[in-house]
Amino acid sequence: MIILSRAVTEALIVVVSYANTHTQELVFKLAGVHTVVSLISGPAQIALMDAAAQAGVRRFAPAEFEGPAGQRPQSDALDRGKHAALQRLQYYQTRGMQYTSFVCGILYERFSPGGMIALGIGLRSGIGAEGDYLLHISQRRAKIPYSANGQPGTISMTSAEDVGKFVAAALILQQWPPELRMRGDRMNISRLVQIAEAVRGAHFEKAQYNPQSMESALQLARSAGEIQGQLRAIALIATANGRFDFATPNLNSLVAVTPKRFQIWLQEAWQGH
Repeated sequence: MIILSRAVTEALIVVVSYANTHTQELVFKLAGVHTVVSLISGPAQIALMDAAAQAGVRRFAPAEFEGPAGQRPQSDALDRGKHAALQRLQYYQTRGMQYTSFVCGILYERFSPGGMIALGIGLRSGIGAEGDYLLHISQRRAKIPYSANGQPGTISMTSAEDVGKFVAAALILQQWPPELRMRGDRMNISRLVQIAEAVRGAHFEKAQYNPQSMESALQLARSAGEIQGQLRAIALIATANGRFDFATPNLNSLVAVTPKRFQIWLQEAWQGH
């Protein structure tokens, strides 16, 4: 296994630059690599794809790790270059490079103490801190988005640790479909809040949002120029619309990984807090 990194770390194997001026250097360092699993986004990921194709890499998995691509709106404020990346991979697929998007729904770590950014995850997402998405467990507050049919949104979820196990197990599969979907748990947001209340042994203050109130929150944040407020509102709308949910986790049945259920994970994450 080769780890490509912009900076020297204890886990470093190869230091690289994704700048256009270093393309051939990146191609050289990818020589002989069979599979690339990307954890970067935007232009840097495109540069990595181009170099991988030139180096003869056989498989590429982009930095997806959320809901299915087909459930995103055409004008997507949460895109961060993902649409362009999939288009590029579809092009390279016609030239012999397989690809798959690893779909995991929402990471459990969003609901960690301090949020997922406290664990070094989603540092550039803009909504990775505790309370940015659905639950602020420390403050015992929750947001429940409802769809147009009056039902609370539903999400599929997986822990980051289990995502790593699923991805590692998928490397030995003979064929990669366009999406490999994994899931640790699935529930509507009302049930999510109930679990958080049970784990903390406390009642949460709940703010309920219908499509109109979510749109109002988005417009208010836009008027105030609050980027983070906009991202929070967009994430609520996306949750109500089912962006982070899927019915069939095809990867679960293909590999020998038993993912942790959300309530067990949450109890362990908040033990001692």
